[in-house]
Amino acid sequence: MSTGRQRMMASIRSVPSPIAVASALTDPARTDRIQDPVVTRLQSARTALGLMATVGLLMVYPLKKGREQFVFGKLEDLALGCAILLVAVAVGVTVFILTARPPLGRVYASRLGGPLRALGAIPLGAGVCWLMSAALSGDIISTADIGSHDFLFGFLGETLGRLVTGLLIALLFIAAGIACAIVLLLGVCFTLVAAIKALNSCFRTGDVHELLPALLSPLLVWSLFVLGLLDDPDVAAPPAVLYSFLLGGPLSVTAMSVWEIRRLRVRHGVTMRSALGRGR
Repeated sequence: MSTGRQRMMASIRSVPSPIAVASALTDPARTDRIQDPVVTRLQSARTALGLMATVGLLMVYPLKKGREQFVFGKLEDLALGCAILLVAVAVGVTVFILTARPPLGRVYASRLGGPLRALGAIPLGAGVCWLMSAALSGDIISTADIGSHDFLFGFLGETLGRLVTGLLIALLFIAAGIACAIVLLLGVCFTLVAAIKALNSCFRTGDVHELLPALLSPLLVWSLFVLGLLDDPDVAAPPAVLYSFLLGGPLSVTAMSVWEIRRLRVRHGVTMRSALGRGR
């Protein structure tokens, strides 16, 4: 008995967590990629500081709208920002590949698997969350859709058969609801981690070439800055605080990108000309 239980626990532990799956899909993984630990630490610190600043702003100042409206508004902004970055990544990577001299263009094209997986991770997680939410709200199927039936075919009599069948259906719906809630929680964790890591790595474009994340990431943050200016403020904070908060992200990301490009050139000899095969 203990052996069977140990095997079952080992099987459960072997199932990857949503965070591990999200990281595997969105973290750069090309083995010969130039990895600068200083750049990696600063990128992680920038993301952590941005999250802490957002949480701090929400804790200090009251929301102007309901929590549900705020969450959905931020999700819409994130989805729109991802869509903007998706277009930018598609155009930027395509131009980068087409302008590279042979055989570099074919080499870069062969590395598109990582960015494509990162791009698909967020809609995958969002789709699972939507499906589970629809199931929990009864939009897919509910007890009213099934109606009253006797699945025992009159074995216990019509009245008792309907009662037993109704009880079994209710238990089945309760079990399915618990399962959907668990999957929804895992889906939310997966989507949040995938979104943060994908945006931090600029959808794994570093797997194509090390320069691409630094070139493309400022576009996303400035796009989100414009969206923030067009939208009504989420919190009742003074204008100076709001504009400082909105400008902090784009300015820090842009400065980080400029520094990263310079560091790649000085420390590793990577330039745009060498990346395109046109000399150093």
